[in-house]
Amino acid sequence: MEKALVTGGAGFIGSHVAESLVGLGMQVTVLDDLSGGFLDNVPDGARFVEGSVNDMALVNDLFGDEKFDYVYHLAAYAAEGLSHFIKVFNYQNNLMGSIHLINAAVNHNVRCFVFTSSIAVYGTSPVLPMTEETTPHPEDSYGIAKLAVEQELRVCKEMFDLNYVVFRPHNVYGEHQNIGDKYRNVVGIFMNQLMQQKPMTIFGDGQQRRAFTYIGDVAPIIAESVHHPAAYNQIFNIGADQHFSIIELAEAVARAMGCEAEIIHSPERNEVQLAYSSHDKVQQFFGRHDPVSLDEGLKRMADWVKLHGVRSSKKFEQIEIAKNFPRAWIN
Repeated sequence: MEKALVTGGAGFIGSHVAESLVGLGMQVTVLDDLSGGFLDNVPDGARFVEGSVNDMALVNDLFGDEKFDYVYHLAAYAAEGLSHFIKVFNYQNNLMGSIHLINAAVNHNVRCFVFTSSIAVYGTSPVLPMTEETTPHPEDSYGIAKLAVEQELRVCKEMFDLNYVVFRPHNVYGEHQNIGDKYRNVVGIFMNQLMQQKPMTIFGDGQQRRAFTYIGDVAPIIAESVHHPAAYNQIFNIGADQHFSIIELAEAVARAMGCEAEIIHSPERNEVQLAYSSHDKVQQFFGRHDPVSLDEGLKRMADWVKLHGVRSSKKFEQIEIAKNFPRAWIN
């Protein structure tokens, strides 16, 4: 039986990837510190280890004991806008934690290292949709850290023959998402506000455009990637093709939740205005799939949210830079 480690497997995307791997018949170990995830997200059939990718001794012991064939690294604090103000935290968790895993993967002869990066590595692109050939120009510390890990994997393939697959997902939503985190995951933020009978808050005029991706359209492909050797040492954009404005998203979320679309606008923040990508390459390697529509995906998530209610992870209290911190996040 093949063995896989899933970091962040109690979180959103990670728990869905872990579930897909169990379905593929793998022996799955989930490593998660529960800072943003929940124990009940871990799928039946997976072994759970509570701990951090920053605990180098734990990581090394785990790799030595289990002899993993594959590593799926999804543990990260994925708050692009907040990352400007938490640089030390961002690089310790999203970069150095990744390096601990990469070192262990090299030392223990892992067959393939699957990494979820982000289209945040592109920043603002003059040409849309962004392709894997688009020159990366990240505009926040989160994107910088993700790009650095991608580069580490490239040189580790050259130096140590560590195979890898990099996915750059974007704006993924669905069941298991932590809707109590006010800094990330706009769909969850909107649903959380509506659950509390509050208006939905939008930064700026709401004309920012994103392609919102249902989790069921990405997690199985990420899980199955290690069984596609032609995909080794490649980078793939993965997600939805159709893009929407944030105002259009808010209206769709309100429909899914059965609420009126009351919206208030906060001062704009420093963020990429237009961000959506091409998925021709991932379809070439993994085949074409009929995507879940935005309305259908939001309905599935809304049904789950209404069943489970609002949940909050550990409160974030480590703001390192106060200058230009968005007022909407203070209270």
